[in-house]
Order: sequence, then C-alpha cells, then structure tokens
Amino acid sequence: MSTPAPQKFEFQAEIKQLLDIVIHSLYTEKEIFVRELVSNASDALEKLRHTQITEKDIFDDKAELAINVTTDDKAKTLTIEDFGIGMTRAELVENLGTIAHSGSKQFLKALGEGGAKNTNLIGQFGVGFYSAFMVAKSVKVYSHSWRAGEAGHVWSSDGSGSYEVEAADDLHRGCKIVIELKDDCGDYAQEWKIKEILERYSAFVSFPINLNGKRINTIQALWLRSKNEIKDEEYTEFYKFQSHAHDEPRLRLHFSADAPLAINALLFVPKDNSEKFGMSRLEASVSLYCRKVLIDAKPKDILPEWLRFMKGVIDSEDLPLNISRETMQDRSLIEKLNKVVTKRFLKFLADEAEARPDTYNEFYAEFGIFLKEGAAMDYTHKEQLTKLLRFESSLTDKGKTTSLTDYVGRMGADQKEIYYLVGPNRAALESGPYLEGFKARNLEVIFCYEAVDEYVMSSVREFEGKKLTAADHADVKLSDIPKPEGALSEDDTKKLTTWLKETLGARVEEVKASDRLVDSPALAVNADKFMSPQMRRMMKAMKKDGADEPVKVTLEINPRSVVMKRLFETHTTAPEKAKLVAEQILDNSLISAGLLEDATPMVARLYKLLESV
Repeated sequence: MSTPAPQKFEFQAEIKQLLDIVIHSLYTEKEIFVRELVSNASDALEKLRHTQITEKDIFDDKAELAINVTTDDKAKTLTIEDFGIGMTRAELVENLGTIAHSGSKQFLKALGEGGAKNTNLIGQFGVGFYSAFMVAKSVKVYSHSWRAGEAGHVWSSDGSGSYEVEAADDLHRGCKIVIELKDDCGDYAQEWKIKEILERYSAFVSFPINLNGKRINTIQALWLRSKNEIKDEEYTEFYKFQSHAHDEPRLRLHFSADAPLAINALLFVPKDNSEKFGMSRLEASVSLYCRKVLIDAKPKDILPEWLRFMKGVIDSEDLPLNISRETMQDRSLIEKLNKVVTKRFLKFLADEAEARPDTYNEFYAEFGIFLKEGAAMDYTHKEQLTKLLRFESSLTDKGKTTSLTDYVGRMGADQKEIYYLVGPNRAALESGPYLEGFKARNLEVIFCYEAVDEYVMSSVREFEGKKLTAADHADVKLSDIPKPEGALSEDDTKKLTTWLKETLGARVEEVKASDRLVDSPALAVNADKFMSPQMRRMMKAMKKDGADEPVKVTLEINPRSVVMKRLFETHTTAPEKAKLVAEQILDNSLISAGLLEDATPMVARLYKLLESV
C-alpha cells in the first residue's frame, strides 16, 4: 500500500501577518526560541502526566517523561524532542497551521487599532512555537498522539506562507521538532551555546532535560517544595547556583502565598555587602519565574530599589505575560507582587530582630545602609523600616545598639522629642560639648556615624509621634536644672554676650548664654533651619549651589566657665587680647561643630596669643 502524498496548506492571510510579527518584531533576543520550545515540551509532558491518571490505553507508555535536545553542528540542525501528549493530524493542522486560531483575529484587530500600545495584548495567544522561525530555514514537527489508535505525522514549513502535513511511521509518543538553521544562526547548532541557554532559562523545568545525552537541569526548583523537607545544604547549593556565589547566605526567607497573588519565593541575603567595599552599585538580582520558566533574571520593579542586595527567585503563575514572556502586561499586578514580597521580608526581619537579636545585628552591620535608604525614600514601608533601624546611643555600651522603639520606651513622661547627634565616631561625640546638657538631664541621645544618617533622620522626621531633633541645633530647648554657684551674674553675662556679638560681627547670628553646657566654655550651633553642617559638607562635595554661602551659627557661652569669666575681665582691661581670645573661642567651637573650613587665620591668631604668654 503506497504512502499518501503530503498535503499542502496555505496559511491564512492574518496568520501570515502574525508570523511576520513573531519572526521580525516580537522577540528582542533570538535565543528565546529555545526557552519557548522547551517550555512547550514541558507543558506537553505535564498534560501527558495528567492524562495517565484518567486514561489506561496510552500509546508508547514506557517512554520516559523527558525532553531530549540534540545539536548537530555539521548539519546545522537543532532537535528538541518530548515524550508528552503529542498531536493527531487534525491537532497539528489546528494548533500549528492556524496559530492559536481562536484568538489570532481578535489579536490582530486589537493590534491594528492600538498599534504598539496594544502589544501587551498578545500574551493570551500562545504562539511561542513560531519563534523558531527567527532562526530556521525550515521546521519539521514529528508527532504521535497519546491515543493508541492514531497514526504519526510530520508537519513542515519554511514559514513563508504554507505548510505540509504527511504521514510518518515509527514515531515515539510526543513531538520531535527538527530545526534547520539559517546560515547566520549556526551557533544554535553548537552544544556550548544551547547548554548556556538551557541553564539560564530552563534550569528548573520539572522534567529531565538531556542535551546530547547529558542531563542539564540537575538543581531542583526548591521554592516549590515544602520547607520541612529541604536541608540547609540544599538551600546553600541552590543559593550558590542561582546567585553565581561562592559564599554561604547570611539569611534566607522561603514562603508561599495565595492572595492577592499566587507566589512562591525563595530569597537570600548574601554574606557580604559588596557596595561597602567601594564596588559598583548592585543591580536587582531576584529572578522572576512563571511556572519554573525564567522570565527575567534581573527585573527592576519586582522589589524596591533599596532591596537590590537580595538574591533568589520569585515565581508567580498569576502573572499574565506577553507573547515573548519578556515584559509583564499588568502593571498593577507587578505592584502587588512588589508589596507582598516586601511586606513579607520586612516581617521576616522584624521577627529575626526579636527572636535572634545578635543575628539581626550582624545583618544590620552589613546591610543596614539599605534599610536606611528605604526609610528615607520609601514612603509605603517607612514605618516598618524605621522600626528596624539600629543606632548606638549615649545610654548604650560601645558597640551595642538600640532601636527607636526601645528609645521611646525609655523616655520620660515630659520628653517630647527624640534627640540625635551626627559625628564621625562615638569618641568624638562623647568628648564634644553638645552632649553635656543632655547628660546633665539624663536625656538619651542617638549617635549617628554615617554620612547618610542625617538625611535619614530629616526624612523620617518623627517616630511614634515623637519628633526627631538634632541635639546640636539652635532651636533645642532644654529644661532648667539647678545651676552651680560661681557663674557670671546675669548682668555681666548680658554685657559679655553683647560685646562678643559686636566683636565677632557677621561671623555669628547670635551670642547667648547656654542652657546645655556644663564644662565646656562655648559651642556653636547650627542656625540654618534648611542646611545642617553635614548637609553643607555633602553639598560642597557635590559642588551644589548654596554650599559656599557663609555659615550661620549661634554661639552659646557657658557663664560658669573659667575661660568666660576671665574673658569678661579681659575684654575691658586688654581689649585687643580679648578680641583674639573671642575669635579663638569661636573657631574652637566651629571645629567641634565641623564647620571650620579655613584654619589659616586661626593658626596666625594662635601665634599672636602665644606671643603674649
């Protein structure tokens, strides 16, 4: 009996148009065709697995549920074979010849009406198979249905406008796609090239993927397994594979959620913060998957920018993807994904801080700068992030930190503000004059050592109804405490402050007696409500406008200080010497405040003072 001749079919006009879009416009990277064909093969195997539960008479039932990929660089062909559900002759014509016929006309109509704006509509049409024609001279699909009574067939086309279907004998169940590559696409017949693509996009497909007889996907998709059955070593192995890392993760969060989206996530905090070592800014590294197929290795909007140090995987089967799987259709869904995962991670950190404070503090020492960035810039999560911040304070031992929550818990009933000081280190802050008044009143002061801290504090502004206030600002008002005897009289103090203002002139906004000094003779406090000393230095470093404006300070003096009492005596008996002393007191105060920008005049003045000794 003779074999029936191949039957030729013409693609419909709209299908030709759709093929043209798929081949020339849809995908930004040609290599995506491998991912699409392997994903289709995985879907076919999954369908077969479900069919085996309900049907007994399965053709070629002993065939392994696997995907075999074969390269032939001499023949310039790539073959992708699965042993899945397969297709009958009618299904080959319907599924391949009409390209998801049920929706293609509607898609083309929407595309024509909306142009490029509606390219996000194509996700529902499932034509990833046709991406093969980006690299193919011709494509042949050998297929045998799972139905035992059906015959095998081969579908073939060069993508130019027609296809053929003919009978084929001795086929396994499933589909075998043979791609004859274009001359300029010969790399896709190289084993190394296909191995690289499979490892990037299809490493976690559920079924074995064999490339030229060797298993490629040996790492499991741990994020879909129960936490109770996964060992620490497996988590570490997965982290190293997925993150291309050599260290062990510092923390991990493995969770699933059903609402508002179906999410499975496995997130890791690395051991070290590479940005801290002066390396380049980190890029988003939490990969986005849909049903274990990589969509984007470095999606920018899945997590907030301040979580860019995170590694891991987020998988959501609820995401409607466009036809190329390269961009998401629904922005609101991505925002929901962002909020759900961020909220879970913040809760995870809060739980760690409470249950394992030492572990959390080690994490914070390495990655706290990112939480500060979030607290300053992420309004949505500011409250949770601010609770996670940690600082040393005037009441903690060196090296020990406190939270703002604990600070508020220690506040007296009359205290209305949370005080903080910014400085290079603890020793500098404790030896400076700004802490004296707070210590005398048993008021706790937060110590901030990083340049970004002031920006964080000014952005957060308040915590649990308490205003965050710089302890070295001119507006700080402290309660009265008993004053030791031996101070200048109120009248003499007023005479001295008046003389100092006249003598120092425009260098000071105001001179007044201090209620915050105990031992130091004087201090300079920032009188500029809009630019602190630290902010001025930052702006100066960035050469911003306004950074060179004269410094506005208020000089506060201590009427109990021996220096001030002697200056009061000298300002009438030796006015020239007193003027030098007054200017030196101001410069000393500016040094303590970090506001003295040019020390040259001070050095010359010191020599003059030494001459009079």
